[in-house]
Amino acid sequence: MELHQLRYLVLLADELHFTRAAARGNVAQPALSRQIRKLEDELGIPLVDRTTRRVKLTPAGADLAATARDVLAQLDEARAAATAAVALLSGRLTIGMTRTPGPVDVPRLLGAFNRVHPDVALTLTEELSVELADRLRGDELDLAFVTAIDAAARRSLRLRPLASEDLLAILPQGHHLAQRDALRLADLQGERFIAFPAGATIRAAVEDAARRAGFAPRIAFESNEVERTRALVAEGLGVAVLPRTDAEQPGPAVAAVRLRDRGLVHEVFVAHRDGRRLAPAATALLTLLD
Repeated sequence: MELHQLRYLVLLADELHFTRAAARGNVAQPALSRQIRKLEDELGIPLVDRTTRRVKLTPAGADLAATARDVLAQLDEARAAATAAVALLSGRLTIGMTRTPGPVDVPRLLGAFNRVHPDVALTLTEELSVELADRLRGDELDLAFVTAIDAAARRSLRLRPLASEDLLAILPQGHHLAQRDALRLADLQGERFIAFPAGATIRAAVEDAARRAGFAPRIAFESNEVERTRALVAEGLGVAVLPRTDAEQPGPAVAAVRLRDRGLVHEVFVAHRDGRRLAPAATALLTLLD
């Protein structure tokens, strides 16, 4: 009994027609008939009732076809798993990361992945979330850790939420509002702001909240770096808005105050292009986030 004979029997069970079964199996009809007959001779039992005008499996043939279907499905699954394992051992994973991943510790995640799959080549790039979204759509990245980009930036992407935390006002320690338990963004009207570049999710959230409060923040400095932003604030050059994780980590001495404004929440997602078949390495990394 050979695997191709079992495949031919399953095809015949599906089609109940020798010619159609042969066409589906990409084999000549006489060859398929010959292999079915050979299988019957080896087993010593008829599998196909050839006494009628229509093809019909005998009870033994129907039972064997059902068993063969299960066996072939298991073999296909085993072959797919083996292929995936080989791809994972020698795969490549390109990852994008927002500069403000909040409580999502991407380096630790990649370290854990590397210890399990040391032969997978990892690359990591940091950009604004909207830029990462464009690169995901262009298949330049497998996965990206992004913030709460708007509907236009989410186009053709699938986002899975990972974490959420408050955005805080970052003030010089000697600022007259530094001792407050909480404040509203309107309390900072007239202050110089140190902000991320235009297009950054946090900047957009701050500008939207300020607009609702009736003012436009005066952007005095732009920086992509959280540490540099805090250093500028610590020197008294302005105020900023940062995620709680970045506000409370070790670094330049600043005061962090809760904001009461609606919508000033920092959300982090892992994203990939919708409809893209993920590489085995990407799927393996996603399982570490479960």
